[in-house]
Amino acid sequence: MSAQQRLQNISGHINSSATTTQSPGLKKILEKNPDDIVITCATRTPLTKARKGGLKDTPSDELLIHVLKALKTKSGIDPAKVDDVCIGNVLTPAPGFGARSAVLAAGFPVSTASNVVSRFCSSGLLSIQTVAGNIATGSIEVGVAVGCESMSTNKDAPPPMSEMIMNHPVARDNVMPMGWTSENVARDFHVPRESQDRYAEMSHARAARAQDRGWSADEISPVTTRWVDPKTNETKTVTVDRDDGIRANTTYEALSKIRSAFPQWGPTTTGGNASQITDGAAAVLMMKRSTAEKLGQPIIAKYVKSTVVGLEPRIMGIGPSLAIPKVLDLTGLSTEDVDLFEINEAFASMYVYCVEKLGLDIEKVNVRGGAIAIGHPLGCTGTRQVVTVLSELKRRKQKVAVTSMCVGTGMGMAGVFVSEES
Repeated sequence: MSAQQRLQNISGHINSSATTTQSPGLKKILEKNPDDIVITCATRTPLTKARKGGLKDTPSDELLIHVLKALKTKSGIDPAKVDDVCIGNVLTPAPGFGARSAVLAAGFPVSTASNVVSRFCSSGLLSIQTVAGNIATGSIEVGVAVGCESMSTNKDAPPPMSEMIMNHPVARDNVMPMGWTSENVARDFHVPRESQDRYAEMSHARAARAQDRGWSADEISPVTTRWVDPKTNETKTVTVDRDDGIRANTTYEALSKIRSAFPQWGPTTTGGNASQITDGAAAVLMMKRSTAEKLGQPIIAKYVKSTVVGLEPRIMGIGPSLAIPKVLDLTGLSTEDVDLFEINEAFASMYVYCVEKLGLDIEKVNVRGGAIAIGHPLGCTGTRQVVTVLSELKRRKQKVAVTSMCVGTGMGMAGVFVSEES
C-alpha cells in the first residue's frame, strides 16, 4: 500500500474540522511595513538518526559550519553584512567556544559576533526570537538564527541537583525522564494508546509522501562529511542529502505491537510513537524589510511574534495547548486564520492531546510529518519547523503558519510567521 493510500485510510480514524472564518487580526499581520522583521533565506541539513545515521560522526561545531556555509551560499549575502549569529543549542558543553569558532570557520569575518541561547526543545525558535528582537531594537541590522544539535556526540541527561531543588515538590520533577512526562499526559488527559499509534503512523506516511514527491528537497542543503563504518571502523566520506529516520512502510498494526518503553510509568509510550533521537541543524537569515530591499535580498517570510508559557514540569507535553492560544491572542488571530501548524511530536501522547484540545484541523497540522518520523534534534527543532513550514506554505500558495513545541522542565513556545512567496 502506498503512503498516499495509507494517509487516506488514516484520515478515517482522525477527525478533521476545517472552516473558512477569518479574524480581524489576519489583515493586520498581512500588511507590509519597512520595519517588519523578515526572513530572506532558510535552509537545513538532513536530519539523521543519532549514533547510526549519516551525521553521527559530525559534531555540533561542524554541523554549524555546514549549515552556515549553506545559508551563505544559498542567500548570496555578503557575510560582512551579518552582525550576529544566534545559535539555539541544548547539549553541547561550553557551546560558546564552538559557536564563535564555527562562525569564523564558515567564512564570516571577525566582525560577525555570535551567541548561544538555550531553552531546551524551543531553543531554535528562541534563536529566531532573539535575532528578531535585536533587529527590532536596532542593536543589529542583519542576523542569522540557527538551531543545532548533535545528539550522537553529546549526552542528554540532567546534571546533579542541589538538595534545595530535590526537596522542592515541583522543581524536583525536572530530573525525571521525559518518558515519565509523556505517560503523565496520557494518564491525566485520557490519551489512549490507539490514538498515539495512529498519529505516529500518520507522521511516517506524511513524511514519506513529502520525501518521495520531492517536497522537502528545497528545505535541505546536503552535507558532505566523514562517517565511521561501525562494522569495519573505516572512515568514509559521505554526502548526506535526505532525512533517514522515515519508515515509509510503518503501519498502525505494527506500531500497536511494540512494547511500552516506560512500563514503570505507563503502557502507552513506545519507541514507535515517540520522537527519534537525531542529529541536524537549521538556519534562517533575518533583517528588516527595508534592509532586505536595500541589499537586494528576496523576502520569503515575515516573522510576526513568538511567546512562551510555563506549566507543571510533570505534564510539560501539553505546552503547545497553552502557547498557541497565547500567541494567537497576542496577534489577534483565530485558529481558522492559520493555514498550517507545526507542533513538535516529542511524544504522540502530547501531540494527540494538543491537536484535539485546540480543535485543530488535522489536515493543517504537520502535513510533512513530524519528529516521530524525521526526528527531534533538541536545539535544532524550533528552527527546522520554520524552514519546513515556509517551504510547504510556498508549495501550497498559502500564507500563515504557527509553529509550537513543548519544552522540557515545563514550558511551551509558539511563533507566528507569514509566507511572502505565495
